[in-house]
Amino acid sequence: MAKVVNPNPNPNPNRGNNPPQSKPPQSNQPPRPPQQGPPTSRPPQSQPPAVTPKSPTAPPPPPSSRPPQGQSPHYKGGVQPKKVQELEHRINDAIRVPEIRLVGDHLEELSAKLGEKIIPGVYATKLVREWADKMEMDLVEITPNAVPPVCRIIDYAKFLYQKKKREKEIKSNAVKTVVKEIRFGPETGEHDLEFKIRHGIEFLKEGSKVKAYVQFKGRAIVFKERGELILLKFVKALEDFGVPESLPKLEGKKMMVTVTPKKGGAKK
Repeated sequence: MAKVVNPNPNPNPNRGNNPPQSKPPQSNQPPRPPQQGPPTSRPPQSQPPAVTPKSPTAPPPPPSSRPPQGQSPHYKGGVQPKKVQELEHRINDAIRVPEIRLVGDHLEELSAKLGEKIIPGVYATKLVREWADKMEMDLVEITPNAVPPVCRIIDYAKFLYQKKKREKEIKSNAVKTVVKEIRFGPETGEHDLEFKIRHGIEFLKEGSKVKAYVQFKGRAIVFKERGELILLKFVKALEDFGVPESLPKLEGKKMMVTVTPKKGGAKK
């Protein structure tokens, strides 16, 4: 029998296994320490940042020379307005013209305090401002458009109070105009017309305006001539007590007219 010979003889009996790895040669030098970065100033997260306590003996801050918010640095009165922009007049240091014309009712009192006769006339603004300071009042510009501007020495807070009081009295005494409405239809009869005429006369005697109108609904707008005739009769009946502001006019689906009471028609 012939002998079979292996074409790839492998003298290594451990064929198919990983070859043994060789270990690197050990060095006699000591191990290098781990690399560290520059030190940081931030404290560890587990520790809160240190807070420096305030010294109990620290001096208080110096007082501010600025006036409180909303107050004018030029105002010397007892009660200051809330906002600078609300001042209706220029006062004290806000008056920067070299000369002013001084008028007012406090000149006799000023003369007695200064020991010299002060009459209305043109003076240096700085001098008059000093006089106002001595009287503990304000120099107020009354007529800025005059040449030189006209000023008075007054208590500005009292001046504003009296002005507000006068405006309130004028408003309360003002006569409020009342408008009374009277409604008609295009089919209003003579009886209803006479009834509403009596109401209109009463309203005019009270001093109220009367607004009469005809309301048209749907196809009733075709009878607008009839509505105009009703309003003309109404105005004619009131001619002794009131005057119409205009002829009847059509606005949308309303024809109206307004009657104003005569001056001698209202009750007194």
